[in-house]
Amino acid sequence: MSTYHENISTFESLRKQRGRGWSAISAESATRMKLQNRFRTGLDIARYTAEIMRKDIADYELDNTRYTQSLGCWHGFIGQQKMISVKKHKGSTDKTYLYLSGWMVAALRSGFGPLPDQSMHEKTSVPALIEELYTFLKQADARELNHIYRDLDAARGAGDLDAEAAAISAIDNFETHVVPIIADIDAGFGNEEATYLLAKQMIEAGACCIQIENQVSDAKQCGHQDGKVTVPHEDFLAKINAVRYAFLELGVDDGVIVARTDSLGAGLTQKLPVVEERGDLASQYMAYLDVQPVELDDARDDEVLIKRDGELVRPIRMPNGLYKFKDGTGADRVVLDCITSLQNGADLLWIETATPNVEEIAGMVNRIREVVPTAKLVYNNSPSFNWTLNFRQQVFDAWAEEGKDMSSYERAELMAAAYDETALAIEADAKIQSFQSDASRDAGMFHHLITLPTYHTAALSTDNLARGYFGKEGMLAYVAGVQRQEIRQGIATVKHQDMAGSSIGDDHKEYFSGDQALKAEGVDNTMNQF
Repeated sequence: MSTYHENISTFESLRKQRGRGWSAISAESATRMKLQNRFRTGLDIARYTAEIMRKDIADYELDNTRYTQSLGCWHGFIGQQKMISVKKHKGSTDKTYLYLSGWMVAALRSGFGPLPDQSMHEKTSVPALIEELYTFLKQADARELNHIYRDLDAARGAGDLDAEAAAISAIDNFETHVVPIIADIDAGFGNEEATYLLAKQMIEAGACCIQIENQVSDAKQCGHQDGKVTVPHEDFLAKINAVRYAFLELGVDDGVIVARTDSLGAGLTQKLPVVEERGDLASQYMAYLDVQPVELDDARDDEVLIKRDGELVRPIRMPNGLYKFKDGTGADRVVLDCITSLQNGADLLWIETATPNVEEIAGMVNRIREVVPTAKLVYNNSPSFNWTLNFRQQVFDAWAEEGKDMSSYERAELMAAAYDETALAIEADAKIQSFQSDASRDAGMFHHLITLPTYHTAALSTDNLARGYFGKEGMLAYVAGVQRQEIRQGIATVKHQDMAGSSIGDDHKEYFSGDQALKAEGVDNTMNQF
């Protein structure tokens, strides 16, 4: 990428070539505008971020302490503020992504209003959110660079050569807020052609990584609810192929596919695959069906029967026509799903679990790695888990197995605040704190995400503000609980005009209009109070 001075020289040469008609154009102003908009298209973003993910995957394979993280987003501003916060607190966006949750799109972005996570929302809202997220991330670049440009101008005005050199170095070494987005395509919103068409829109919007699940598209359920129905492997693999072809068609050769299996909690299948020969993939899928022995004379007209090990059996079928899997086969089906997906084009795995238990997850991953040693997970650190209760019960069970006296604890009541200061609760919190590093080391978790964090933080912070504002605190609830904290913690949104682009706009007006520019920044701008 060209340096600040190299860009100025290029524009200066172009300006001279164009002659008098371009006399009002400043090569330095043009450079500043060019650098604040590094990415021209969503495909530029997808190619750039795909390279980042591939590098991060390679880094993790060499060192499993170098895992990656993300938080779910439902609005561009939320994603922007996450990355601004990451740069502020970590100094770099390295190993940090954003997650686009289908659950939050359904609940918060659908034109139909709030919907459950059942693929009922408009599928076009998914690529629209990807584009929105990257629009806000690019604006974060422009805003931060705008501040550096102003530092440069101030240094020049003061004749401070060191500060001038520092500002130019900051420009040349600027780290973008644009990071990979892992984007949820649900179960593909239809057949494999529908999946391909939607995947293309998502990639064109900037997605370098698409997560797809093995549920039936028209009966899709949230991964943490009941009633999940999976599809035979050949149906799922066709959709993985569809996503890969979409990446290749658009020139994003490093695009990443996350294959999610919901089989651990899914007890039903809608369709029986065609078995070509004993032991093939379809046969393995069929082996997990729950069946009953049946005599041919006892068979009902028009019912489906299967020959298994030389005997005729009746697959258990629900009143809605769905077929039932044998109880207790979920983990085995997960392992088969994951191996099959990795052997047929997927890059990463997602295993949807009922609880965040490292040992349980590691047990499945180790079985997968016996066949595919490089298997890696994207894992949902889900708000659907009661983390406090789960980990307190895990500690309770471990201590009980060790023979410790547990008489002062009631296992079913461990969520109670009365336990918060106990040794058990402290140990549980320590395990929650180290969950991501433990799971990345022991269970192959390359990426950790929280699907719905800002859904919950928005509700919690709004409740706290409303309780005080509409109560006895009045305006103090906002001032003490929000604005004063923004000021003292250095939260940039306290200058909300600047965050929305007012300062960028003022500088642009000056580029365009010179001394005639009517700018918002002046003595009467109340933002000066901050």
